[in-house]
Amino acid sequence: MSTETQPRTDRDAPTTGDRLVRVGVVVFFVGALATLVTVAPLFLDIHPFPSYAYLICMLMGVGFLIAGAGVLLTIAEQRRAARG
Repeated sequence: MSTETQPRTDRDAPTTGDRLVRVGVVVFFVGALATLVTVAPLFLDIHPFPSYAYLICMLMGVGFLIAGAGVLLTIAEQRRAARG
């Protein structure tokens, strides 16, 4: 068995769009976790969280937009590469 690895090509390197998608996914999951935490008082009969906790829930939408922008950027980069 050989432990040699193939050299990375430019095609394997993560692009700006790929990085945006990864960041968007992380931000989305932080917002999703915050949503679960802020909904928990409804079921556990405890005092609700302060307003800023609900603002953190908005990260779900922000993460979705960041990931969407990354997908669109990746599409544009691939089209440019296909033309050239």
